[in-house]
Amino acid sequence: MSEETTNRIPGPGLGETIRGAVAAVESLSALEGRFEDAVSAVVGALAGGNKVLTAGNGGSAAGAMHMAEELSGRYSAERRALPGMALCADGTALTCIGNDYGFDSVFSRQVEAFCRPGDVLALFTTSGRSANLVRAADAARALGAKVIGFVGHGGGDLAAHCDILLDVAGAASPRVQECHEMLMHAILERVDAAFKAQGGAR
Repeated sequence: MSEETTNRIPGPGLGETIRGAVAAVESLSALEGRFEDAVSAVVGALAGGNKVLTAGNGGSAAGAMHMAEELSGRYSAERRALPGMALCADGTALTCIGNDYGFDSVFSRQVEAFCRPGDVLALFTTSGRSANLVRAADAARALGAKVIGFVGHGGGDLAAHCDILLDVAGAASPRVQECHEMLMHAILERVDAAFKAQGGAR
Protein backbone atom coordinates (compact mmCIF):
# COMPACT_ATOMS: atom_id res chain seq x y z
CA MET A 1 0.00 0.00 0.00
CA SER A 2 1.40 3.40 -0.98
CA GLU A 3 2.06 6.14 1.54
CA GLU A 4 -0.51 8.31 -0.30
CA THR A 5 -3.21 5.67 0.22
CA THR A 6 -2.25 5.04 3.85
CA ASN A 7 -2.41 8.73 4.74
CA ARG A 8 -5.62 9.49 2.83
CA ILE A 9 -7.87 11.95 4.66
CA PRO A 10 -11.33 10.43 5.28
CA GLY A 11 -14.27 11.65 3.23
CA PRO A 12 -15.85 11.24 -0.18
CA GLY A 13 -13.57 10.91 -3.16
CA LEU A 14 -13.67 13.25 -6.11
CA GLY A 15 -15.61 10.74 -8.18
CA GLU A 16 -18.36 10.50 -5.58
CA THR A 17 -18.61 14.30 -5.37
CA ILE A 18 -18.78 14.56 -9.16
CA ARG A 19 -21.53 11.94 -9.36
CA GLY A 20 -23.56 13.84 -6.77
CA ALA A 21 -23.10 17.08 -8.67
CA VAL A 22 -24.10 15.50 -11.98
CA ALA A 23 -27.25 14.02 -10.43
CA ALA A 24 -28.19 17.40 -8.97
CA VAL A 25 -27.64 19.19 -12.27
CA GLU A 26 -29.66 16.60 -14.18
CA SER A 27 -32.57 17.16 -11.79
CA LEU A 28 -32.81 20.78 -12.97
CA SER A 29 -34.58 19.71 -16.16
CA ALA A 30 -37.74 19.43 -14.04
CA LEU A 31 -37.60 23.21 -13.56
CA GLU A 32 -37.90 24.09 -17.25
CA GLY A 33 -41.24 25.88 -16.92
CA ARG A 34 -40.24 27.85 -13.84
CA PHE A 35 -36.91 28.67 -15.44
CA GLU A 36 -38.70 30.20 -18.44
CA ASP A 37 -40.86 32.21 -16.03
CA ALA A 38 -37.70 33.50 -14.33
CA VAL A 39 -36.14 34.43 -17.68
CA SER A 40 -39.28 36.32 -18.68
CA ALA A 41 -39.36 38.17 -15.36
CA VAL A 42 -35.70 39.22 -15.49
CA VAL A 43 -35.59 40.15 -19.17
CA GLY A 44 -38.96 41.86 -18.95
CA ALA A 45 -37.91 43.98 -16.00
CA LEU A 46 -34.63 45.02 -17.60
CA ALA A 47 -36.23 45.74 -20.97
CA GLY A 48 -38.79 47.93 -19.22
CA GLY A 49 -36.14 50.07 -17.57
CA ASN A 50 -36.34 48.34 -14.21
CA LYS A 51 -33.60 46.61 -12.22
CA VAL A 52 -32.71 43.31 -10.61
CA LEU A 53 -31.94 43.33 -6.89
CA THR A 54 -30.30 40.28 -5.30
CA ALA A 55 -29.64 39.04 -1.78
CA GLY A 56 -28.43 36.03 0.18
CA ASN A 57 -26.51 35.05 3.31
CA GLY A 58 -23.08 33.45 3.54
CA GLY A 59 -22.20 31.41 0.47
CA SER A 60 -25.52 32.39 -1.07
CA ALA A 61 -24.51 36.05 -0.71
CA ALA A 62 -21.66 35.26 -3.09
CA GLY A 63 -24.19 33.91 -5.60
CA ALA A 64 -26.31 37.03 -5.22
CA MET A 65 -23.33 39.31 -5.80
CA HIS A 66 -22.26 37.20 -8.77
CA MET A 67 -25.60 37.71 -10.51
CA ALA A 68 -25.63 41.46 -9.91
CA GLU A 69 -22.10 42.05 -11.19
CA GLU A 70 -22.71 39.98 -14.32
CA LEU A 71 -25.60 42.32 -15.15
CA SER A 72 -23.84 45.62 -14.55
CA GLY A 73 -20.60 44.28 -16.02
CA ARG A 74 -20.88 41.54 -18.59
CA TYR A 75 -21.65 37.83 -18.60
CA SER A 76 -20.44 36.68 -22.02
CA ALA A 77 -21.79 38.69 -24.96
CA GLU A 78 -21.02 42.35 -25.52
CA ARG A 79 -24.07 44.40 -24.56
CA ARG A 80 -24.99 47.53 -22.66
CA ALA A 81 -24.67 47.60 -18.89
CA LEU A 82 -27.80 46.47 -17.07
CA PRO A 83 -28.92 47.50 -13.58
CA GLY A 84 -28.14 44.75 -11.09
CA MET A 85 -27.64 45.50 -7.39
CA ALA A 86 -26.64 43.11 -4.60
CA LEU A 87 -28.17 44.10 -1.26
CA CYS A 88 -25.60 41.95 0.57
CA ALA A 89 -22.56 43.74 -0.85
CA ASP A 90 -22.44 46.97 1.19
CA GLY A 91 -20.93 46.27 4.60
CA THR A 92 -21.76 49.72 5.90
CA ALA A 93 -25.46 49.32 5.03
CA LEU A 94 -25.61 45.83 6.53
CA THR A 95 -23.96 46.85 9.81
CA CYS A 96 -25.89 50.12 10.08
CA ILE A 97 -29.26 48.48 9.52
CA GLY A 98 -28.35 45.43 11.57
CA ASN A 99 -27.26 47.62 14.46
CA ASP A 100 -30.30 49.90 14.36
CA TYR A 101 -33.08 47.52 13.32
CA GLY A 102 -31.73 43.98 13.75
CA PHE A 103 -30.31 41.44 11.30
CA ASP A 104 -33.76 40.36 10.13
CA SER A 105 -34.18 43.81 8.53
CA VAL A 106 -30.84 44.14 6.70
CA PHE A 107 -32.40 43.39 3.30
CA SER A 108 -36.00 44.57 3.70
CA ARG A 109 -34.85 48.04 4.70
CA GLN A 110 -32.77 48.28 1.51
CA VAL A 111 -35.69 46.96 -0.51
CA GLU A 112 -37.79 49.81 0.85
CA ALA A 113 -35.08 52.24 -0.23
CA PHE A 114 -34.28 50.93 -3.71
CA CYS A 115 -37.07 48.69 -4.99
CA ARG A 116 -39.70 50.04 -7.37
CA PRO A 117 -42.76 48.54 -9.10
CA GLY A 118 -41.64 46.29 -11.95
CA ASP A 119 -38.28 45.39 -10.40
CA VAL A 120 -37.18 41.82 -9.69
CA LEU A 121 -35.74 40.61 -6.39
CA ALA A 122 -33.69 37.41 -6.69
CA LEU A 123 -33.08 35.65 -3.37
CA PHE A 124 -30.50 32.89 -2.91
CA THR A 125 -30.79 30.38 -0.05
CA THR A 126 -30.27 26.65 0.42
CA SER A 127 -32.70 26.32 3.32
CA GLY A 128 -35.27 29.09 2.86
CA ARG A 129 -35.32 29.63 6.60
CA SER A 130 -33.64 33.05 6.76
CA ALA A 131 -36.02 35.61 8.24
CA ASN A 132 -34.18 38.48 6.56
CA LEU A 133 -34.95 37.00 3.13
CA VAL A 134 -38.62 36.38 3.96
CA ARG A 135 -38.97 40.00 5.08
CA ALA A 136 -37.22 41.21 1.94
CA ALA A 137 -39.58 39.17 -0.23
CA ASP A 138 -42.64 40.58 1.50
CA ALA A 139 -41.32 44.14 1.21
CA ALA A 140 -40.58 43.70 -2.51
CA ARG A 141 -43.98 42.22 -3.33
CA ALA A 142 -45.71 44.99 -1.39
CA LEU A 143 -43.91 47.48 -3.64
CA GLY A 144 -44.98 45.70 -6.84
CA ALA A 145 -41.80 43.74 -7.58
CA LYS A 146 -41.55 40.06 -8.53
CA VAL A 147 -39.56 37.73 -6.29
CA ILE A 148 -37.53 34.81 -7.64
CA GLY A 149 -36.36 32.30 -5.06
CA PHE A 150 -33.23 30.25 -5.78
CA VAL A 151 -33.84 27.67 -3.06
CA GLY A 152 -33.28 24.07 -2.01
CA HIS A 153 -35.08 21.44 0.06
CA GLY A 154 -38.55 22.74 -0.83
CA GLY A 155 -37.84 26.39 -0.13
CA GLY A 156 -38.64 26.38 3.59
CA ASP A 157 -40.35 29.47 4.97
CA LEU A 158 -39.46 31.50 1.88
CA ALA A 159 -41.38 29.33 -0.58
CA ALA A 160 -44.76 30.91 0.09
CA HIS A 161 -43.32 34.41 -0.32
CA CYS A 162 -41.93 33.99 -3.85
CA ASP A 163 -43.58 34.48 -7.23
CA ILE A 164 -41.19 32.06 -8.96
CA LEU A 165 -39.48 29.23 -7.08
CA LEU A 166 -36.38 27.54 -8.51
CA ASP A 167 -36.09 24.67 -6.05
CA VAL A 168 -33.15 22.26 -6.22
CA ALA A 169 -34.83 19.40 -4.38
CA GLY A 170 -33.14 16.36 -2.90
CA ALA A 171 -29.55 17.61 -3.02
CA ALA A 172 -27.01 18.44 -0.32
CA SER A 173 -26.52 22.15 0.35
CA PRO A 174 -23.19 22.43 -1.54
CA ARG A 175 -24.81 20.85 -4.61
CA VAL A 176 -27.77 23.23 -4.24
CA GLN A 177 -25.43 26.23 -4.37
CA GLU A 178 -23.67 24.82 -7.43
CA CYS A 179 -27.02 24.33 -9.15
CA HIS A 180 -28.06 27.87 -8.26
CA GLU A 181 -25.00 29.11 -10.12
CA MET A 182 -25.90 27.02 -13.15
CA LEU A 183 -29.48 28.31 -13.13
CA MET A 184 -28.26 31.87 -12.73
CA HIS A 185 -25.78 31.45 -15.59
CA ALA A 186 -28.53 30.00 -17.79
CA ILE A 187 -30.69 33.05 -17.07
CA LEU A 188 -27.78 35.36 -17.88
CA GLU A 189 -27.24 33.60 -21.20
CA ARG A 190 -30.81 34.49 -22.12
CA VAL A 191 -30.25 38.06 -20.93
CA ASP A 192 -27.25 38.27 -23.25
CA ALA A 193 -29.36 36.94 -26.11
CA ALA A 194 -32.02 39.58 -25.47
CA PHE A 195 -29.68 42.57 -25.16
CA LYS A 196 -27.39 42.96 -28.11
CA ALA A 197 -24.12 44.83 -28.55
CA GLN A 198 -25.95 47.96 -29.75
CA GLY A 199 -27.66 48.25 -26.38
CA GLY A 200 -31.28 47.50 -27.28
CA ALA A 201 -33.70 44.83 -26.22
CA ARG A 202 -35.58 42.56 -28.56
